[in-house]
Amino acid sequence: MGFSSNRLPAPLLSVRNLRTIFRMPEGDARALDSLNLEIGPGEIVGLVGESGSGKTVTALSLLGLIQPPGEVRADELTFDGIDLRSLSEDGWADVRGSRIALIFQDPKIRLNPVFSIGTQVAEVIELHQGLDRHSAWEHMLTLLEEVEIPEAERKAYVYPHELSIGQAQRVMIAMALAIEPDLIIADEPTSSLDATIQAQILNLLLSQVRKRGAAILLISHNLAVMAQMAERIIVLYAGHALEVASSQHLFSKPYHPYTQGLIDAIPQHQQSGERLRSIPGSVPDARALPEGCRFAPRCEARKTFGLSICEEQTPQLNVVTPGHQVRCWLYHSGGDHEAPLLP
Repeated sequence: MGFSSNRLPAPLLSVRNLRTIFRMPEGDARALDSLNLEIGPGEIVGLVGESGSGKTVTALSLLGLIQPPGEVRADELTFDGIDLRSLSEDGWADVRGSRIALIFQDPKIRLNPVFSIGTQVAEVIELHQGLDRHSAWEHMLTLLEEVEIPEAERKAYVYPHELSIGQAQRVMIAMALAIEPDLIIADEPTSSLDATIQAQILNLLLSQVRKRGAAILLISHNLAVMAQMAERIIVLYAGHALEVASSQHLFSKPYHPYTQGLIDAIPQHQQSGERLRSIPGSVPDARALPEGCRFAPRCEARKTFGLSICEEQTPQLNVVTPGHQVRCWLYHSGGDHEAPLLP
């Protein structure tokens, strides 16, 4: 007799206690600290936070692209059963070239100015799929059409400087799709685009990964983008994950004051004619992080409830409701401290 299993599939990417430190003469910069992350096959996970929160460092750390004086440590860093910590440079290059694709912001900087876009996309196909030059060119044309480059056969011969920024980003998406990846890491893929083109690119990216069953780690400072794309969101601040939840739960019931501030700053969450809200202050320097909660110096809720522990002890990332984790003394008790708020 057979037995059915309700077990969830193993995660595609599994990260435990990821730390990235830059050893600088003026002091160590703790850019990323105690990050846990799982991405399942075909899942879209968002990583959101202000500039300086550690988002891009996360992407580079996951891809083995941190160079000295940076150091990356993790208790676990596996991709589809492969222990990434044990890889050689050739091993990393193989994973990046065939399993994980990276889409950066500023696409025109990433494209080679001396080769046509068709040549660049076809070269990726030829190299990573083992096709001959003619077959790679034909496949390249199909990809350009799929990412909605108009007149693909003609545009294949143009150079990056002849493209709009939106078209250049479509080419970058085509190059990412060319290796048929299991995971795409998209680092601020629409930050340089206006709102209309941004929506087109996000819809294109979503439709293409859904078609292929790829997973995405979407990195952005823009929570509105996350609302459109991500199934689960990690809110990152000064190298710490402050809140982790499904997109639905995060927007319907944000717990952390930082998350609440980010959502309040989204224009559509404000009344017509109301001045745009913002969180006072800025992300701390990674070389001089505050004691206790890293958000404490900017946190109005800490002042409202008169909490001194926030400046003395670092809260842990704990579950407050099923599937929803928060790193905040407002919701967690410890020692003589009693949490003033409960979910």
